[in-house]
Amino acid sequence: MTKRISTKENWDEFWIRKHRVEDVYDNTDRIITNLTQITELNGKQILEVGAGTARDSFAMIDAGADVFVLDYSMPAFHIIKRLNQQRSSGVYPILADTFKIPVAENTFDIVFHQGLLEHFTNPVELLKENVRVLKKDGLLLVDVPQRYHIYTVIKHILIFLNKWFAGWETEFTIRELESLVEQSGAQVVHRYGDWMRPSLFYRMVRELLLKIKIKLPLYPNGFGPLRRIRDKIRNRWIVRKWAFYTFLDIGIIASKNE
Repeated sequence: MTKRISTKENWDEFWIRKHRVEDVYDNTDRIITNLTQITELNGKQILEVGAGTARDSFAMIDAGADVFVLDYSMPAFHIIKRLNQQRSSGVYPILADTFKIPVAENTFDIVFHQGLLEHFTNPVELLKENVRVLKKDGLLLVDVPQRYHIYTVIKHILIFLNKWFAGWETEFTIRELESLVEQSGAQVVHRYGDWMRPSLFYRMVRELLLKIKIKLPLYPNGFGPLRRIRDKIRNRWIVRKWAFYTFLDIGIIASKNE
């Protein structure tokens, strides 16, 4: 029978399996890139919710921020602790429920999460809790999967077969995401999106080959001239409105105005 929720057990199992950070795809710096288009990070108090490996947060420390990371998975915390030990300055971990963040109102300058909202059937309640701990004029960044993508079709087939790693998740259009964020009490000031890199086909082939002990690079080198042409095309297309219906990932940055 198909699971209709994403559970703590799903994530504990996932982070035990993916304890080697080197084997987990990163966000290609899109979180910090878009935040720094809106604000300086130096001196900011930041919270990452559903942090996982916290790699986005470590990049923000390097930009001069004080960063707290919240997750409810102990295996994820073991990863974060190990990464903290490899650095001269680290993040401050919080083991807690994302719907009950154990800090006072008006605490953080920035709250962000990536790959989190889609795993809950009551997203507005999660977003309201994010907004609660933001200072006035603080920023909320929400990064989620975009609906109109072949990834969505494959994902829902696996959910139906009870084979999806997270148990269950959904996806959003950019308009739906904007509406949810505004219902939480924040005003949208920036939106963005990005395509999957490397491609979905490459990732699927890599996962299949891993099952027979053949390990391809996480990121293929590709052919230099073709890669440069592809990047030029992407840079031109990424600013088009219609591109929001082709991206794998979309994001919103919103401001708390009260």
